[in-house]
Amino acid sequence: MAFGKRKEEEIIEEETKVWECSSADCNCWVRDNFKSSDSPSCPICGSDMKPSSKVIQVVDNPHRSY
Repeated sequence: MAFGKRKEEEIIEEETKVWECSSADCNCWVRDNFKSSDSPSCPICGSDMKPSSKVIQVVDNPHRSY
C-alpha cells in the first residue's frame, strides 16, 4: 500500500511568446501575457527587451490589459 502517495498533476508545457532582456549581462525574461506595456523595458536593469519564445509551463493571466 502507498499511503499518502498523491497522483502528480500533469504539467502542461508549450511554446510561449516571451520578452527577453537585450543586455548581455542580464538574463531576465517576461511572459508576453504578463508584460506591462506594448514594448516593455527590463524590470531588473531597465534595458530594452526583444520578443522571443520558450517552451515553458502554461500559466493563465485573467487580468491581461495589453
